[in-house]
Amino acid sequence: MTDAPDISTLGALRAAGHVHRGVKAEIRNNLIARLAAGEPTLPGIVGFDDSVVPEVERALLAGHDMVLLGERGQGKTRVIRTLIGLLDEWTPVIAGSELNEHPYAPITLASQRRAAELGDELPILWRHRSERYGEKLATPDTSVGDLIGDIDPIKVAEGRSLGDPETVHYGLVPRTNRGIFAINELPDLAERIQVAMLNVLEERDIQVRGYQLRLPLDLLLVASANPEDYTNRGRIITPLKDRFGAEIRTHYPIDLADELELIAQEAAVLWDSPDSSDTRHAAPLVPSHLLEVVARFARAVRDAPQVDQRSGVSARFAIAGVETLAASAVRRAAVTGEAVAVARVADLPSIVPASRGKVEFDDADSGREFEVLEHLLRRAIAETSRARLAGLDLRPLQSKFDDGLLVQTGDTVSADALLEQLGTIPGLAALLERLEPDSVHEGPATVGIAAAAVEFALEGLYLNKRLAKESAGGRSVYGA
Repeated sequence: MTDAPDISTLGALRAAGHVHRGVKAEIRNNLIARLAAGEPTLPGIVGFDDSVVPEVERALLAGHDMVLLGERGQGKTRVIRTLIGLLDEWTPVIAGSELNEHPYAPITLASQRRAAELGDELPILWRHRSERYGEKLATPDTSVGDLIGDIDPIKVAEGRSLGDPETVHYGLVPRTNRGIFAINELPDLAERIQVAMLNVLEERDIQVRGYQLRLPLDLLLVASANPEDYTNRGRIITPLKDRFGAEIRTHYPIDLADELELIAQEAAVLWDSPDSSDTRHAAPLVPSHLLEVVARFARAVRDAPQVDQRSGVSARFAIAGVETLAASAVRRAAVTGEAVAVARVADLPSIVPASRGKVEFDDADSGREFEVLEHLLRRAIAETSRARLAGLDLRPLQSKFDDGLLVQTGDTVSADALLEQLGTIPGLAALLERLEPDSVHEGPATVGIAAAAVEFALEGLYLNKRLAKESAGGRSVYGA
């Protein structure tokens, strides 16, 4: 972040040649500059490059307020908050103004009076774009006073008359003047409260309890809603829908690669290899083949007929799954004394109970939730195994079981203990190249990565009915 300009009065601002632009013009100009430079317009937004992002860009270029419609966990709020980056980094405001008024265009009586009295000596401050964003989660108890404003009894008690506009306590919307204001879950806002937003969207002013008060607000208004809300919890009233210039539909990641990128970006797990000089508290490693399993699992749950399609399956389902997977590896490392926690197939079952509450099932499948999720997880492992290991000869590994070898693994079996049971592993280098081509096969994580790859291969042989497996509690035994 750069420092704010060293300008503190209206006169100095004029002398510097500052030009006042409205918020929408400001966003439009900055967006055009990014497009012309080939820079990402909404950095950090994954999977929307060919769908949502172009629609948002067109809405902003047209100067439209917009509503984003989509199921839960599709990144609606993330898109909205990313718009902050299209504002100018610093903008001048009248010092002491409640409504972030521009020094060239004061809109409240108090600021207009000060501007007339002080002239070029009117003091100004600079607000960073991060301070020019307001957000409200719509709830049924949200009031007009919360959003627009109400009479301030303290100001009345101080002696001002009820007809004095300075007795108004401004709500969230006017306090975000010259910025971006977002209303999340708009249909949850009571219809009579939605009516209060009509003037904000169309005439760009507000009315408070019948006051003769007109404040020409300068802001971009963005709302989010779940299409399900139109028929269940509430609806957006038709006049309000009509005042939004653009309605944009979001969606879950279409491609597996986008799902993987989103998980890696959002999951609270460090992906870099740990520092070999400090392994005790090193970040857990989640191998890429297990990330793919979780991504495929989330997509399978999303498409499962047993799951209520109206409620959707949030992207947070996969993100939380990876975090749980990493936590299981950390637990094993703490119990067994492993130098570095590396997730393995044995950690995958921990995802099911942790993620159950994130999925809404149809009534007909009530009571079968764990059974359904466990089946879908096995399917995701099998699909990943086919995709990653197709054409790789695993017969040398399988042949080690021909003489009755049994290999025990589980969420408390260390990587060393797993590999010791197998002895020399034929084709390990080729297996690692298939599953973890980008990993560094040296340092404290080497053993854990090797164990993760071997255990995944054993699970693949089991799912393809080339090995047997018995499981009890947190332990599993592979055999011929």
